[in-house]
Amino acid sequence: MRVLKIFLTLLPFAWTIGGVAFANRIRPFVLGLPFLMFWILSGILLSFLCLMAMYKIDSSRQKH
Repeated sequence: MRVLKIFLTLLPFAWTIGGVAFANRIRPFVLGLPFLMFWILSGILLSFLCLMAMYKIDSSRQKH
């Protein structure tokens, strides 16, 4: 469980910092947005999902 929580914590950081160098381009347009803007918005959604998963892990742990 601890390794999963560490992974969920580092994934959004790696997505944002590591991926921006990869995604630093304007084309292609995704959903009408430049690719870099879509990448950043996807990172925000990924961060939310990781935080929600960590919350579920912690709340299920406290019930026992």
